This record gives sequence, structure tokens and C-alpha cells, in this order.
Amino acid sequence: MARRFLVEADGGSRGNPGPAGYGAVVRDAETGETLAEAAEYIGTATNNVAEYKGLIAGLRAAHALDPEAEVQVRMDSKLVVEQMSGRWKIKHPGMRPLAAEAKGVFPPGRVSYEWIPRERNKHADRLANEAMDAGKRGEQWRPKPPPGGSLAGGEDLEGAATGATAAGAGGGGAEPSADDALEAPTATATPAATPATGTPPTATPTAAPSERTGTTTPTTAPRGWAAPADLGAPATLVLLRHGETALTPEKRFSGSGGSDPHLSPVGRRQAELVAAALAARGTIQAVVSSPLTRCVETAEAVAARLGLDVRIEEGLRETDFGAWEGLTFGEVRERYPDDLQAWLTSSKAAPTGGGESFATVARRVAVARDKLVARYAGRTVLLVTHVTPIKTLVRLALGAPPEALFRMEISAASLSALAYYADGNASLRLLNDTAHLR
Repeated sequence: MARRFLVEADGGSRGNPGPAGYGAVVRDAETGETLAEAAEYIGTATNNVAEYKGLIAGLRAAHALDPEAEVQVRMDSKLVVEQMSGRWKIKHPGMRPLAAEAKGVFPPGRVSYEWIPRERNKHADRLANEAMDAGKRGEQWRPKPPPGGSLAGGEDLEGAATGATAAGAGGGGAEPSADDALEAPTATATPAATPATGTPPTATPTAAPSERTGTTTPTTAPRGWAAPADLGAPATLVLLRHGETALTPEKRFSGSGGSDPHLSPVGRRQAELVAAALAARGTIQAVVSSPLTRCVETAEAVAARLGLDVRIEEGLRETDFGAWEGLTFGEVRERYPDDLQAWLTSSKAAPTGGGESFATVARRVAVARDKLVARYAGRTVLLVTHVTPIKTLVRLALGAPPEALFRMEISAASLSALAYYADGNASLRLLNDTAHLR
């Protein structure tokens, strides 16, 4: 059965028209659990425009959680509810594009509308007022961290370190530091041209365009260094690869189907170093980890320093390398030459013995990404995960083909960062930073 969501949305204007903002919340229809919040100051606008904007934001947040869901929208705007239900005509020309945009988020028949009195829409109303208050201060709305730092609710062929340089946006200015890259919306990253961790340096697979799985970036969305002001603060995913295990210096395949090793003494030291660096930056608002032991141990070291809880996300686990688990690349090439060659030349080929293909991993990681981006909209969250999920998130953000996985280096305990905006665009801010380990 399809998941069912409740979307509560509201918008307001202090002057009508005047300074305006909207708020929206997505709930699980069965449990009432809050799954996502959205709010934004939109400048000078009318009440009706703000209400429609809130509706669109709520529907988009629900779609990001599950595009196949059924949604019931509840609003205290009689106008919006009746117009979207088709019972009232949309006479104002300024409302028609907004209504069309709202109708286009989900396929016809997936969304129903219900009017509720204002006292039953307090959550969305509060968010809208918070957004307007933030706008009055010249700021963008940011969600308040929940108690304890978490919401209610889920290898790699080990390799060596290579740093990346953060490039300034727009040109003509000084290059930002790694701290800036984790915070500034206009920063991007220029990766070093190094072989991939988890794949041999000599591999040059070619994959067909049809194998580009998991990306949701619209091809018609506006491009540019700086995000439009009306998109609000992005969801920022800071990607931390776990610290070293005993398999890391031996460069062995270690995925989710193997021995699930603990951090080595070197890995534990790396975890403490990255925890200190992130604590000094002070930007992380939540910590989410792969369920595998090496990630959980790394995440717990960081979370303890930040005073946060660790939330587990199954979709962040490493690839299952099947019969290759625990082997070096040379050993795999000797024992399974045909399977290895197929794996190197197609993202749909799985490792020997029922492992996961890169295409399968991409679909899994994309689902986890969409869920996390919706949950942490406007916030900065640390994801502690593995080489393949990090490379996949970067690849999808860039709209790059599957062979791009073979052209990235993701070192143990390195940091990368991606920002996701409300229009579906993503920005790579940092890649494979290891300065905190030196």
C-alpha cells in the first residue's frame, strides 16, 4: 500500500500585500509523526500568494519523502482549498501559475484537500510567522534543533588520502577555507583528478546514458553559482567517510556483506580528530550514520563531542561486494576475471555471488538522500558513511555518468559537502578534505 501523508500549510502577509512568509509541515497519516518542515520569508506578497507558496512547499517536501505517496492537504484557507479541489474558479491571473505548480507536484488523484479552522493549523501558522520574523531580521528561516539533536524516526576497497581545493564562486575573490565550504551557499569544490578508491586506477569503464540512475535534478532548472534568494537555506549534507579499519591499509573489499570490522587504533584517532574539527566549526545540527560498525563508531565519536544523538539510516550502508568481500583487487582479478571485467564496464553488473551493482546502490542511496534532504531542509547534517555512497551522492549531484565513480578519491575520515536547494538543484561545496588529519 502507498504511504499516506498529511500536509498542513499556511501563509501570511503583514499588510496584504506586505512582508510575507509561509510554513508547511508533513506528517505521517498513521502516526501523526512530523516528517518534514518547511518555511520561508518571500518578501512583499499577498496572503493568498503566501498560502499557495506554503502549499507548494509542503507538497514538494512530501514528494521528496515518497513520490508514490497519497497526500491529504489541510489548510485554513478556504480559497486555496476550494480552488485546488476544483469547486471554485481561479479568477486572479497571479494565482493560476501557482495553482498549476501545486497540481504538478503529484500525479492527478494523489492529493485531496480539506479545510480546517485556524486553531487546528497552529504548527504551519507558527512556521509562517517564524519565517516572517526571520525576514524582518534580514535572515532566512532555519528550523530549531529538536531536543537531543535528532528527530524521531535510518566497503569500500580501502585507499589513500588526497586533498581537494575549495574554489571561490563568481571569481575575483579569495578562496574559502574548508569551514567556508561547509557553510557558504556560493562555494563549490574542484576535485583532484585521482583514481577512485574502491576501483583500480587503470579502470576506464564506459556506461550508456540509460544507466544514469537516481538523479532527480531537473534539466530545465536555472543554473548558476549563487542560489536565487527565494529558494531559502539549502539542506546541507556533510559527508564523512568512516575512519580506518584493519582492512584499510591492506586495500581489501569491505562492504556490507563482509565481516563488519571495527575501527583500528588509527581509525579511532581519526574519528577524534574529525570530531574536534567539526566541533570547532559549530555547524552540524544532526548526525546520521550507516548501520555498519565502523561508521557507527566514527559517528558516536563525533556526536559525543557535539552533544548530539546518532540516527541510523540503512540506505547509507556500503555496497555488498558478494564473494569479493575481504579480497584485494588482485585476488578478485585472479579468481573472477570475467565478473570483474563486467563490473568495471557496466554499472548494472554485480560482483560475484549476488553482490550489489552500482546501479542498485545508486537507487538505494537516492531514496535515502531524498528522505534526508526533506527531513533536514534548511539544516546542516553530518552523514557518516562509506566510499561508494559518498561517490554516488557526488555523482548524482553533478549529473555525472556512472563512470565518474572511478575518478574520485574518498579518503578515510575525509569530509565532503553537498547543498540541496528547493528547486531540485544541488551544489558540490567540498570534496575529500583531510586537513583535520594533518
